[in-house]
Parts: sequence; structure tokens; C-alpha cells
Amino acid sequence: MNTEEFDYFLPKELIAQYPEKERTSSRLIVLNRMEGTIQHRYFKDVTDYLHEGDVLVLNDSKVLPARLKATKDTGGIIDILLVERTRDNRWFCLANGVKGGVTALKVSVGDVEASLTKGEGFWVIEFFYDGDIYDIIKKYGKMPLPPYIKRKENDGSIDFDRYQTVYAEALGSIAAPTAGFHFTNELLDRIKGMGINIVKITLHIGVGTFFLVKKQNIEEHVMHSEYYHITHDARTYIKHAKAQGRRIVACGTSVVRTLETLYLKNGNTPLKGKTRLFIYPGHRFKMVDALITNFHLPRSTPLLLVSAFAGKEEIFRCYREALKRGYRFYSYGDAMLIL
Repeated sequence: MNTEEFDYFLPKELIAQYPEKERTSSRLIVLNRMEGTIQHRYFKDVTDYLHEGDVLVLNDSKVLPARLKATKDTGGIIDILLVERTRDNRWFCLANGVKGGVTALKVSVGDVEASLTKGEGFWVIEFFYDGDIYDIIKKYGKMPLPPYIKRKENDGSIDFDRYQTVYAEALGSIAAPTAGFHFTNELLDRIKGMGINIVKITLHIGVGTFFLVKKQNIEEHVMHSEYYHITHDARTYIKHAKAQGRRIVACGTSVVRTLETLYLKNGNTPLKGKTRLFIYPGHRFKMVDALITNFHLPRSTPLLLVSAFAGKEEIFRCYREALKRGYRFYSYGDAMLIL
């Protein structure tokens, strides 16, 4: 399968630079796969498409303020993006601003000394700090907004609240599960009141979300591993609900990947671990019946996943409709519900 088949043109003005003032006021395009229909609503109307007995699965991963400024002895600045914690004070990271040929150097982040060492694929940063390293990350870090969000004269303070779901709990992602941005606590309470069960799982979204598929043949792409965790009770509940014929509604492609990973071996996959599951057209879904998602970048793995779920032609029909009607795209953009 050729990657070029999943390309499309998006005008820059349709890339959302800020979130909507109210989370639930985002627009919502609704695709009914069985009927072949498209409807245009607002996210607050999502309850019109949910039914008593449904199971709504959310990713409760919380985004780290993973972008840091590291200062060299010379006063120069290195931009750090934390990728994955390897030990207490050591992280794999991306480093921008290191001269070619340099493989190790001393830096400081705020008043904390650290070292940078070039490894295979990533740099390694080690903080020389006796306390909780997350205190330093929270103090000096900024939210890891994707590179297509480009603002002038903005301190990013809005993002500490809005580049996060209202139900985020488990700290560890370096990119947000953006499909969940549209929920408020009030909307979730209304959904619970309808007799819809909400189950939370965890998948820490990693650096792979920033990387597009570069291989010409999609099948040759290799996913970066991402950590997941689900409780025994949650897995058992979802499995029983599925067996009873109740709908499993996944909020976000990260939830889809986690659920499909967990049930690859009839539900005998470990409760926590790392997944490299790459979902693209041809994948046979075992658990997910409906999907809440955002609009995704061309040639991206989330676009391939939703194309596998709904069919490439149907997804691109929805995208053409969204473009024509001026929907807002990507992380802070509008939403999509696939039934």
C-alpha cells in the first residue's frame, strides 16, 4: 500500500492555533458507516449518538511539560524534548542546538546541572538532582505543542490547562490524547447519567506521534513503542460488555491501539507493557465499535488507523466535507465521530 494514497492538501488557515473558548463548542462531523451518512453537529451533541449500556473508554494519560531549555557552559541554548524516562533522573530526549560531532556535554536546566550524551537514535539527559525530578520538569518545562502550532507573542500559559484532558491523571505522555479535549466534567456527568459506563485506560503517547510515515510502502513503517496500562477489573469489564453485545466507544486512536493490543491474544496480553501495534487498512478490529477522534495529518499513523476503521474513501469523503465547511484541523481542532 502506497503512502501517497493518504496525502491531502490542507490550507494553513485551517490548522487550529488555539483551542475553542468552550471545549464542547467544537464542531463534530458524524459518519455513520452502515448508512453511509454524514451529519454536521457540535460536540455537545455527542450524547445524541450514545446509548444506555455503551462503554466509553478514555485515555487518562497526562501530558508532561516535556520541552525544556538547557544552557551550555558557553551560554548557548539547547532545546530539549523529553521522550522516555529510563531511570530515576535519566531520560531519552531529542536535542536541538548541539554542534555536529559533539557527543557529550554539560548543561543546566534552571539551577539544576545535567549531562547530555548522544546515544543510538536519541540523546540521553541525566539530571544531577536528589529530589523528585518531576518538580524540576514542572517548574521549567513547557507543554510539548506540535510543531504546526506557531504563535507570535504567546507565553503558552493557556496550554497548561487546555493541552490536557479534564480527566488526565497518569503523568507520562509527551503528546496529548487530543480527541478527549472536547469533554468537560459536566458532559461526562451527563453521559454517566444516561447509563453509559466510562472506563479509563492509560497509554503514554510518545515521540512517534510527531513522525509521519516516510516509507513509500506503508507496511514497512515501524511504530515507536508506547507504554500502556489497564487494570484487571477494567479489562474484564470491557471483555464482558463486548460479549454482551454492548458497544465499545473508543475516545482517540491511542485508546483504539491499547484495546486492540490488549485483545490480540483473546485478552491474555499483559495488563501493562509496551505496544508497537501499527493499525492500517486491512486490520481486523476485535474490540472497538465506534470512535471519537480529531482530524489527522496527511501520511500520519492516526490517519491510517481511522482509515482502517471506517474505510479510506469514507474518511477522505469526510475530510473533503470538513475542508469545504471550514472545520478546524489537528490537535486543537474539531472532532469526528465514527459510528
